[in-house]
Amino acid sequence: MLDVARLDDAARRGPEVVTLIEEFRGIEATRKELQGTLDHLRAQRNSANKRMAALDKKSEEFAAARDEMRDVSKRVKAGEQQLVELEAKSHDLRMHIPNAPHESVPDGEGEEENQELSTWGEKPSYDFAPKTHWDIGEALGILDFEAGAKLSGSRFCVLRDHGSRLNRALISFMLDVHAEKGYREVWPPALVKRPALEGTGQLPKFEDDAFKTAGETEYFLIPTGEVPVTNLHADEILDRDQLPIKYTAYTPCFRAEAGSYGKDTRGLIRQHQFDKVELVQFIEPDKSYQALLELRESAEEVLRRLELHYRVVNLCTGDLGFCASQTFDIEVWLPGQDTYREISSCSNFEDYQARRAKIRYRPEVGAKPRMVHTVNGSGLAVGRTIVAILEQYQRADGSVAIPKALQPYMGGLQSIDLPVAP
Repeated sequence: MLDVARLDDAARRGPEVVTLIEEFRGIEATRKELQGTLDHLRAQRNSANKRMAALDKKSEEFAAARDEMRDVSKRVKAGEQQLVELEAKSHDLRMHIPNAPHESVPDGEGEEENQELSTWGEKPSYDFAPKTHWDIGEALGILDFEAGAKLSGSRFCVLRDHGSRLNRALISFMLDVHAEKGYREVWPPALVKRPALEGTGQLPKFEDDAFKTAGETEYFLIPTGEVPVTNLHADEILDRDQLPIKYTAYTPCFRAEAGSYGKDTRGLIRQHQFDKVELVQFIEPDKSYQALLELRESAEEVLRRLELHYRVVNLCTGDLGFCASQTFDIEVWLPGQDTYREISSCSNFEDYQARRAKIRYRPEVGAKPRMVHTVNGSGLAVGRTIVAILEQYQRADGSVAIPKALQPYMGGLQSIDLPVAP
């Protein structure tokens, strides 16, 4: 939830946000005016009560004071009901106002105005026309989109044989890389309650993208490991010497992709179910932007060890995620599609999530608690890493080489070859 002192900064996101802010300020002005009126009416009611206590109950003055008190009480009751409604509306608007961008975030309306910051490695070159990962994977027998559709419908895939093993190997490899960087591994539930998604900002704005259960108890399938891991410390006051807290977690993730109709309908890029390794940090406010760079470095380390060409971009205000103050997207090169695609988003949320989830720390003994800053990112999206390996490591004969760093996790396997015809 945004600190109201930063509303003008949040307005950089565009006219829709400006409209929300103006509506919020109007509601707040009305609420504060009503609060003042109620305070005055309550004082009148108390005064009438005091007068009545000192008067003869059969006197005309007592009757007048009693009538005044009844009238004021009715007005107070009506005002209190209106105040409840205004407070609910004010809270709802605050929950829909996105975070304020950091000053270093460029202004812009969309991804075309993101800033490229760096690249690593060289684009691989081929003496043949590179194929897409879905063509490669289906030919190798490791990606079965037909079986996924049979079981669950569109945007699902069954990984078979070396495809399944590659997925498992990548999860272990990524977790090991991050453990070397000082991240504590956790394995959280994949089902959470509504407050967890409200705490990290997915609800109420993105409820259409969420899968949830029916029944007496409402559960949501997590859209990202960020949700359960960040909420591990919801409603807590941490000690300063506990910070920074650094977690890494593998989780399955589930997204309805309600707003992406017609996008990436082929392949593994935009699935309803996918695997991801998450990085989350809880950090003191004055250290969070350095922590963001360190977290980004951990995600990049995975790609460097896998020797996958990628670039890093600084997202502009129009492409920035709802809760983020700054986001660096790491985009991996996909030669079969002749484009870069996001494989990790690394973001600083400052105190936005901490305010919603009530995550605080005490700077020193006896000091008033302050909000922590939260930083997180993908380290990495597993399916998209498979996509990158299949497309960057493809060979003319249809086989795919296994990155050297991953071979120990694949039992020494050096390549995935085409099935031998019977």
